[in-house]
Order: sequence, then C-alpha cells, then structure tokens
Amino acid sequence: MAVVILDSVSLHYGEQVLLEKVNFTIKERDRLCLVGRNGAGKSSLIKLLLKQNIPDGGVIRIDDGIRVAELPQTLPAADERLVMDVVLSGKEEVGQWLHEYHELSMIATTDAHMNKLEKLQNNIESQNGWLLQQKADAIIEKLNLPAEKTMAELSGGWRRRVMLARALLSEPDLLLLDEPTNHLDIPAIEWLEDQLKDFPGAVLFITHDRAFMERVAKQVIDLDRGSIYRYNGSDYEGLAAWRDKRLEDEEKENALFDKRLADEEKWIRQGVKARRTRNEGRVRALKAMRNERTARVDKQGSADFTMDAAEKSGKLVLETKNLSYSFGDQPIVKDFSTVIQRGDRIGLLGVNGCGKSTLLRLFLDQLQPESGSIRQGTKMEVAYFDQLRGELDMEKTIVDNISMGGDFIEMASGPKHIMSYLGDFLFTPARARTPLKALSGGEASRVMLAKLFSKPSNVLVLDEPTNDLDVETLEMLENRLMDYTGTLLVVSHDRSFLDNVVTSLLEFEGNGVISEHVGGYSEWYARGHRLKDGVDDITDAQQEKVAEKNAEPGSQPNKSSKKLSYKLQRELEALPLDIEKLEVKLAALQEQAGSGDFYNQDNDTVTQVLADIDRVQADLNTTEERWLELEAMLDEG
Repeated sequence: MAVVILDSVSLHYGEQVLLEKVNFTIKERDRLCLVGRNGAGKSSLIKLLLKQNIPDGGVIRIDDGIRVAELPQTLPAADERLVMDVVLSGKEEVGQWLHEYHELSMIATTDAHMNKLEKLQNNIESQNGWLLQQKADAIIEKLNLPAEKTMAELSGGWRRRVMLARALLSEPDLLLLDEPTNHLDIPAIEWLEDQLKDFPGAVLFITHDRAFMERVAKQVIDLDRGSIYRYNGSDYEGLAAWRDKRLEDEEKENALFDKRLADEEKWIRQGVKARRTRNEGRVRALKAMRNERTARVDKQGSADFTMDAAEKSGKLVLETKNLSYSFGDQPIVKDFSTVIQRGDRIGLLGVNGCGKSTLLRLFLDQLQPESGSIRQGTKMEVAYFDQLRGELDMEKTIVDNISMGGDFIEMASGPKHIMSYLGDFLFTPARARTPLKALSGGEASRVMLAKLFSKPSNVLVLDEPTNDLDVETLEMLENRLMDYTGTLLVVSHDRSFLDNVVTSLLEFEGNGVISEHVGGYSEWYARGHRLKDGVDDITDAQQEKVAEKNAEPGSQPNKSSKKLSYKLQRELEALPLDIEKLEVKLAALQEQAGSGDFYNQDNDTVTQVLADIDRVQADLNTTEERWLELEAMLDEG
C-alpha cells in the first residue's frame, strides 16, 4: 500500500531547481535513506511531506488517514518541561489536558478545582485520553526514558530520544528524520538504529552517516539536480558504484545528444537552396533539441581541495605524564600518560560530555592541567578544526573569512586566487561573497575546511569535522586525510570515518579513565568493547559551566540562557533572523530611493516608498532594542 505519492512534483528556489516533475512513491514498511549534495533539496522534500511547504507544480497525495511525524534536525530546548509532558505533546490537545489534570489533582481542594477536574476528565475520556497515557508510559518504558526529569537535566542525545518518543506516540504511518545522528554519540546512534528497525511504519531519513545508512535503510533515494533515482540496497560501496555508472551513462547520452545537435545546427546553416527545401518537421525538432539542451542541469563538480604539509615536526609530538583535569568532583582526565609521535593517526572515542574536546585543548596548551605534565615536541605547525567554528565571523563573507581581504592565498605551489581556491570547495564567485550567517550547516563546514587547509600544517586536530557534510565531500576529506603525512588527532562519532582515517583510538571509559587501543572502530568493536550508555552524561548546563571554567584568562564566559523563561528564550532566538530580514528590506528600499530616476516617478509612489523606509527603520530600531533588552536580562542572570 502506498503511504505517499508524488505525481510530477516540482519545486524551485529562485533559479535553482530542487525538484523537476518528480514521481515518487513511499510504501508501507519502506526504509528509505535520502542522499544528495548540500543544497540539493533534501530538507525541502521533507518539508513538502510535512505540508510545511507547497510544491510549485504537481500533486502530493497523502490520504487523510495517513499520519506523518517528524524527528526534527534541531535539538529541543533544554528547559524545565518534564520528559512525560514533552512526550504527551505529541498529541498536543489531549496531552495538555492530561498535564493539567495531573497538576490539578495534586492540589485540588475547592469546589472550583473539582469542577475543573470533572471537565478535564470528560474531555480526556471523549478523546480516549487515558489510553494515550498508557501508550506514553509504554513508550517511555521501552525507550528507558526518565519520565520525571526535566529536559534541562538531560544531555543533547537524551533530549533527541525524548523527541523520538514524542513522534512515536502519534503512531505515524510515515516517520521523517533529518540528520538524526547529529548531536548523538555512538551508543545513542546504535540505540536509534534498533528503534527504527522495529518501527512498524515507513521511514524516510536524511543522513551523512554511512554506517547508520547501511544498518537502517533498505533502499537509497538519490536526489540529484531535481530528479530522484532509487537504489535497491544500502551498502555504500554499491551505492557509489551505481551512482558512478549512472553519471557515466548520462555523460555518454549527453555527448551523443550534443553531437546530434551540432549536426542539426550545421544543417540549418546550409546555403539558401537547402533552407528553401528544408524539412519543417526537422526544424521544429531542432528547436526542441535546443530547448532540451538549455534545460539540462549539468552535474556539479566534486570538492577537490588539497592540504599543504609544513616542514616535518620533531619525532616527538606530545608526551603526557599522570595528566589530570576535573570539573568539580567529576574527573575529566585522570592520571593519563601517553606518547604521541610524528605520523600517529589517533581517534578520540567516547560519549557526549566525556571530555574529548577538553583533552584536545589540554594537548594544545589552551588549558592547564590540575596535575601532571604535558610536553610538546618541536617544529609543530598545528591546524585546529574547532567544533564550535569559533574562528569564523558570521557577519563577514566567505572571501573575507578565508583571505582576510586579500585576492590570493599563499600555497606551497605558489599564490592561488581566492575565487579559484574557494571553487575547489564548491563555492561559486557569487556564493563566495555571501555572509556566513546565510549559509547552510554543510556550507559552513566547507568554509571551516577551506580555512583549515589554507595554511600548511604538520599536526591536524579535527573536532567533529563530519557534521553536515554531504557524503561525497566527506569521502573527499577522507581521501585527503589518508594522504596526510603529519600527525592526526580526530574526535568523531562517525564509525566509518574513524575506520577510514585513524590507526589507533583513545577510549574515554568514564570517571576520567582513558585507554589506548590499536586499530579503528570496527576492530575495537570486534574485540568486545562498548561505550557506556546512560542518562548521567554531562548535560548542556554542566558543559556551559565547563566552558566558563575553561575560558582563557581575561575572556568573558557565555552566560547561561536558563534564566529566561521558555517563551522569552524562544523570542530571543528568533530576533536575530527578524533583524536580518528587516535590514535586507531596508537596504532594498534605500537602494530603490537612491536610483537616479526615483524622483521622476509619480508623487504617490515616491511618498509611499519614503514612508516605507521610515516604517521599516522604526521596526528595526524596536526589534534591536528588544534584542538588547533580552540580552541584558541574560547578563543580569
């Protein structure tokens, strides 16, 4: 039985073709992985299925009885809502009645209380709400969730689990997941794999995690230049070979088409006699061929960046002896001793919040140990991929972030023009002049890689480099890292990535204990090792305190946002985008008013535009003042 049918569906974003007359069916029990380049339209397709967007053409058929649920890409807020309440919000109205009933039943003493309880009970029974509570209890028990904890008490990975329980409560026929492994550590990813294998409905998900794709999907949907292609399988090597063959066949077909077109163009340009006797049907066919060639969307090139190696470092890169570091009473690193030598390729493996990034900062002398010692080797040229992208200025363009205003990048092979260099990372000249705040997550990651590789290094430190990268760019990064002759330190939850680029692991076992293992993730796993899974991971609030403690002397730590109510926090998060929209609108109006012929227009048009400028400027001032007011409330907190 078909759950969803797309019939000749088209979706365009400006001149960019996301979907072009696509026909696509999702059936019961389908396990579909949606892949494609960053910006190809994967998330836009998800939004179409959720009816958050409407197509430019065609029809999406979803029967009224079909339930569609989503596990969104962004993490839910770490607020004071109870886990049980968040799960019940999957059935919003009934869930609110149940919440109010439970809250009121604990304090009911007056007739007014009892009357309201009776009304709530009637509402709940009319919607079979008590059964919903039983379903919520069963799901929470199955997923091993702490029902009475608040979201603020949970790590990001556990909040993701709560949102899955919320989605499952509605018993959807189709479950949509956009990059579900982002923010999850390996135990949580493996847990999610098990849940999706047992899910009774259809699943469509987007992921860059190849191991996750292979374990969950039965088929892969490749979204490429507005068209959809279905691969019957989920093994990545088979998928890559299938895609290469498809693109090779496409290039051959295009070459034959172009030859036929060239022959027809030659024919149409023959002498006067030929034109008098030409076949009008052939002329119409030529026009159709020209239109077809114009409409062809050429294959986008692959990212093709290189890394310049600095002069070799000394044989010794790092040596630690009895290194210790803690947060309060919680050990992060405890009595850790190791030697890292030139050419070592080491992966740091552990659950979220265990201290992997902290150990990197200790290695790089950005933090001072509480006890023990760290000795760095000689001639070290370190390139550091910061998980938080702290070195990027979101207000500046890609060009200004990479070249600092210059036209050329100094490479080992000689100067390279900044536009040519960014072209290697799939940025067109127009896109290269875009502010970073307007980029997708995948594009921002590519900017970080471009910045990282613009300088020579002999020690490369990568903290979660794979987030948001499309699979092809990820594969290119792996190839470059395998050719890298320096020392490599990597933090990642991507099991395939670890297998492909590292030769040993540092495992964070908990309580500050770190053990060393030879081989990649699969070899470590095959020897029976597993990461501990539990709700006692370091929460976001605790990590903020760690960040405050770890801040450089003289720097100001970020204030916690927990002092604002949930409503005010959501308002604060939305204001920067509102400000940006108003700034864009104001700039467009000012540009219109500044044109040479502006005042040649009729008086009503001129007056209206000037009034609009004043109105938008006033709205911008009010919005900025509100943003400053909420920021001040945070600082006071």
